[in-house]
Formats: sequence, structure tokens, C-alpha cells
Amino acid sequence: MTHAPADADARMSPEALEAAFREVGNTRYHAHHPFHARLHNGELTKGQVQAWALNRYCYQAVIPRKDAALIARTDDAELRRHWRRRLADHDGDHAGDGGLARWLHLIRGLGLDPEIVRAQTLALPGVRFACEAYLRFVAERSLVEAVASSLTELFAPALISDRIAGMLRNYDFVDADTLVYFDARLNEAPRDAEAALSYVIRQAVTREQQDAAIAALSFKCDVLWAILDALDYAYVAPGNIPPGAFDPAASRAQLG
Repeated sequence: MTHAPADADARMSPEALEAAFREVGNTRYHAHHPFHARLHNGELTKGQVQAWALNRYCYQAVIPRKDAALIARTDDAELRRHWRRRLADHDGDHAGDGGLARWLHLIRGLGLDPEIVRAQTLALPGVRFACEAYLRFVAERSLVEAVASSLTELFAPALISDRIAGMLRNYDFVDADTLVYFDARLNEAPRDAEAALSYVIRQAVTREQQDAAIAALSFKCDVLWAILDALDYAYVAPGNIPPGAFDPAASRAQLG
């Protein structure tokens, strides 16, 4: 999307800024990646679904780290209160609670060892690099950009609904209990997206800041797309699994 030169007169209205965010999602969100179509349509083997869950854990694990990094940077108490809730959603209030624990429940349901997955040693290099790039972005860029990068949650509920329905319909090794992580996100993601969108619209008061916020959302979409690119290349195209990464054919030896 091309915007006019950044100046005060060219500043977008709140409605136009939200529309710009939604256009990014319509064109760049990873719901449109071919790997998701394969996952939801039952076109993957159990080993390929295991590879997706194992590698996606890297992203799940970086979320509370980036949330903590954002909290540490702001003196806005309202923003901290909201982001503390996000942190609790993923880390939980006690051991065995929260999104990370529910993702490890998914891992167990797919027949993987949670402790080995937690170590991330079998994850694809491209996935690890993409997740760390997201953490650095949130820790180093402006707060408006950091918050705007979370706006992929505007588009998550539709993808999650498709995922739950498709995986339950197409894989006999998956049941509703296995996918319990996604049930919680159907409620959490819209709440978080609304708060983040409100913050960005209030704080992005110049066209330069608005364009930076739109670019931040595009960057986050690139992170998510890159994760699926790495999975697609390694596990769908034959013979591309890099040394040291999870190999479904050798999973018994790798996972003990």
C-alpha cells in the first residue's frame, strides 16, 4: 500500500487508519499461506503436523518475552495493566496454567516430548530467527510500533475457527481436548486486539507515526509468513530438513 508523503495535513482519520490495518491483514496475514490450507484441509501427515506444533512453540514461547519487554519500556500505567494481562494469559498465574502450558498439552496430544520441544533444539533455524527478530522489534522500536505489531490479533479469530474445525474434521489423531489452546484464544485475541488498536489510534498522531504503525503490522505478518515458509520448505518439499532439525522419520530417536 502506498501512502502520501508524511506530514500533518496528510494524517489519516482513525477510520482510515483502521482500514489500512485491515488491508494489511487482508493481503499479508499468514491465513493466506499455502501451509495453512494444507494443515486445515487434512493434507499433512501426522509427522508434518508434529513439525508444525514443535516449531510453532518457538513463537508461543517468545510471546511472553516480548510482552515483558514492552512492559519494561513504558511509563503508561494503563498500557502496563493491559499488557500484564497478556503476560498472565500466556504464562499463567501458576505452573500448568496459561497459553504456554496449553500449547505443551497440544504437544503431548500429538505424541511429542514437551521437555524436548521446550528446549527448541529441534526447531528450524528460520523459525528461531524469525521469532527472535520479533522480540528485538518490540524491544527496540517505538512503543506505537511495538503495540501495532500485535494487531495480527485482529485477524486471528477467523483463522483459529478454521483451524479447529479443519483439524477436528480431518485428523483422527486430534480431538477437542488436544486443541484446547485455541478455545481460549478465541476470547483473548479480540479483547487484546481492541485494546491495542485503540492505543495505536490514540498515540499515532502524525502521518509518520501512522505509516510506521502500518509498517509494523506488515513486519509482524512477515514474521508469521516466514515461519510457515520455513515449515513448508523443510517438511512439504522433500529432502529439505536441515541438519539437527526435527525429522518425522527419525522422531523416535530424536525424542527418546
